[in-house]
Amino acid sequence: IKTFVEMDSHEEKVYQAVRQTQERDARQKMREKAKELQRQRMEASKRGGPSLGGIGSRSGGFSADGIGSSGVSSSSGASSANTGITSIDVDTKSKAAAKPASRNALKLGGKSKDVDSFVDQLKNEGEKIANLAPAAPAGGSSAAASASAAAKAAIASDIHKESVHLKIEDKLVVRLGRDGGVQQFENSGLLTLRITDEAYGRILLKLSPNHTQGLQLQTHPNVDKELFKSRTTIGLKNLGKPFPLNTDVGVLKWRFVSQDESAVPLTINCWPSDNGEGGCDVNIEYELEAQQLELQDVAIVIPLPMNVQPSVAEYDGTYNYDSRKHVLQWHIPIIDAANKSGSMEFSCSASIPGDFFPLQVSFVSKTPYAGVVAQDVVQVDSEAAVKYSSESILFVEKYEIV
Repeated sequence: IKTFVEMDSHEEKVYQAVRQTQERDARQKMREKAKELQRQRMEASKRGGPSLGGIGSRSGGFSADGIGSSGVSSSSGASSANTGITSIDVDTKSKAAAKPASRNALKLGGKSKDVDSFVDQLKNEGEKIANLAPAAPAGGSSAAASASAAAKAAIASDIHKESVHLKIEDKLVVRLGRDGGVQQFENSGLLTLRITDEAYGRILLKLSPNHTQGLQLQTHPNVDKELFKSRTTIGLKNLGKPFPLNTDVGVLKWRFVSQDESAVPLTINCWPSDNGEGGCDVNIEYELEAQQLELQDVAIVIPLPMNVQPSVAEYDGTYNYDSRKHVLQWHIPIIDAANKSGSMEFSCSASIPGDFFPLQVSFVSKTPYAGVVAQDVVQVDSEAAVKYSSESILFVEKYEIV
């Protein structure tokens, strides 16, 4: 039993000794080859012949004339010392790559055949072998991101598009403290224009001026800034030119940053408390503050201690316990002015209050947070109204309570 526990293997010691000898021999040969190459370079320099290749040669790469021309394009070569060092490194690597590796050498980055055969043998003997897959992202953030992406795709899938189509994307990055307070709040957005009929290439896009107040606005460089400032209208500087066809053209960006709690559209309070039995009772409640929004596919992801299944007592919506990611996923289909609050209560054994943070939140909405609204689209010359379609989506990049 003592021999088995010590795992003292004579074969393994022999293998390690052989491997160390091979590594020493390889290092010695590399040093000798480097000295030989250095001596050849010095002899070539004394004879006035060309030195071994250096950075100064015009081989493929970036040049002063632009991307894609040949050479690093220096009028004089690199210094003699740098050239020698570079040539030794390149030549040594090429020789080492050309020489086939020893069968008993240590292989990195590949799967050993010996390991495969050993695993197969264990499987044949009835042992259960775990499949070592690449590490997945953190459970809470990956679950919230997946839910947000699926909801975003569902909203964008069933939209009828006219020859002139407007798309408003609004994004939220929110970080709230568990005891209250806003650590980060940023809303950013992009208005894109897509035209598929050349008859409507030369147009003006009028926005509602009341909805852009308080935002940091930035127009595309080709958009007439003075026209936008005076009339909240988007048009090209050269009105004689049309917008590009069949391309999503970003014409306006905006940004809004705040530390005011009134800017937060959805507040979430998580109250874990010690139950006196080594575990915690947790109460979570949400409330919609921005009641002009209708939030869809809301997901609140609560981290849990490892291998501890929660006991859920009361809840709105639905929930799912993911034992693999160690999270409790709470889903609410819609949060709006008529259904603006809800709560969940559950308990966990073998836990402390800090185990339930940070909470990750995701949702989507067809109403943009910033309120950028298209008022009208008209042709440049006749100012005739142009039929257009539009879509708006508000989504979460990060929304967490820490």
